[in-house]
Amino acid sequence: MQCPKCGHDMEKVTFEEVEVDRCKLCKGLWFDSLEHETLRKRKGAEVIDVGHEEVGELFNKEDNIDCPLCKVRMVRMVDRDQRHIWYEGCPECFGVFFDSGEFRDFKFNTLLDFFRDLRAKERD
Repeated sequence: MQCPKCGHDMEKVTFEEVEVDRCKLCKGLWFDSLEHETLRKRKGAEVIDVGHEEVGELFNKEDNIDCPLCKVRMVRMVDRDQRHIWYEGCPECFGVFFDSGEFRDFKFNTLLDFFRDLRAKERD
């Protein structure tokens, strides 16, 4: 599988029997349908997100991407609990792509996230 953001090869990584794909270059993560929600609930699952937030922020600007499985245009999604988190979702297979650092942020809702969300609301 090729990374939908940077086009490099992706590798399989597993956490407690849930297998996801991670880009070897930008460290973005591909989750098949609902895997991100499954791992969000599992203690320690953030270890699969080894990328740097700064890299993720650079790639987050690229939102016109195609699903690496279905090859259809993905849709920008906003997490309902943390509005500053934007990720891409496939309207056909329901897989999602998180830029590096986004899954760690998605997994934990902190006081800092509260302030980030206030800032995101101001942009709307």
